[in-house]
Amino acid sequence: VTLIDRVFKLDMRIRESVGGALLSLVFLVSTRSAYRAWLVYERSRGNYGRRILLIGAAGYIAPRHMKAIRETGNNLLAALDPHDSVGILDTYFPDCHFFTEFERFDRHCDKLKRAGVKIDYVVVCSPNYLHDAHIRFGLRISADVICEKPVVLNPWNVDALQKLESETGKNIYTIFQLRHHPVILMLKEKFGIPRIGSIKHKVKLTYITPRGYWYLYSWKGDLSKSGGIATNIGLHFFDMLMWIFGSVKKNNVIYHKEKSAQGVLELEFAEVEWQLSIEKSHLPSVEGDCKALRLLEIDGIEYDFSNGFDGLHSVTYKEILNGSGVKLNECRSVIQLSHEIRSFHKIH
Repeated sequence: VTLIDRVFKLDMRIRESVGGALLSLVFLVSTRSAYRAWLVYERSRGNYGRRILLIGAAGYIAPRHMKAIRETGNNLLAALDPHDSVGILDTYFPDCHFFTEFERFDRHCDKLKRAGVKIDYVVVCSPNYLHDAHIRFGLRISADVICEKPVVLNPWNVDALQKLESETGKNIYTIFQLRHHPVILMLKEKFGIPRIGSIKHKVKLTYITPRGYWYLYSWKGDLSKSGGIATNIGLHFFDMLMWIFGSVKKNNVIYHKEKSAQGVLELEFAEVEWQLSIEKSHLPSVEGDCKALRLLEIDGIEYDFSNGFDGLHSVTYKEILNGSGVKLNECRSVIQLSHEIRSFHKIH
């Protein structure tokens, strides 16, 4: 806006000069040409107006992606979800096309392609068990893919998708927004590898976030669809711990139930006791209304990261759009870990 205002003021000065009308015309034509050249340059660098599709527009996490797409100056062309509770689209992209059937969505994408409209990114926010198929769709239409966590449920799915990345020349990114949280960045700076010596920090992670009866009746309560609580609730915490303290050396699962799980992880530079739960009864008895508990304790010191989540998806998008986001190959270790946790013994 400031640039346009300056151009307008300069044009008015030219008009007031001798022969101003002709000079003004030459000035505006040259300015327009320069702007169009700049626009082409910016688009060639991938820094302006990416065209994006969204799969899973009615879910809980989708509005954060819509906001991030808008805040990074990009355009959502079309969205898909079998459920039509997507009025939130009016807030961010009122001109976005919407479909409840994949076949019609696919046809629309083909029409865009034939009209010369290149799709830059497909964003996947569908249920976990559908991520693999929807990522493949994005690669098939020659787009890069941004996928909510978990990118897939099993390590062999990662292997197969890596082959498709090589074949298509496109990239698959995932959202690990905790890596951008101010407290976690501070901990990464303080404890992150590489370090001298072999100090094993004592870490305790507790995450209790109560869910109602609906949870187990939805796809999230189906182990084959969500991956269970360690995947659906805990994956980004495990990624955060491995990002700070290194790879997994030992993995001991104490129990893994529908509503809660507990275990001990030995990482390169930490021994981690972890507990995950969606049961309200697991919350501590404290005065006031305690709706959730996020506790990270390192060597006896507690670190609170309950707040500071606003805007993290937008920060993550900026990194991805600059080519420095978390790619598929970086996800395999945490996908392997979550698979081992739910496979450790039968859920009861």
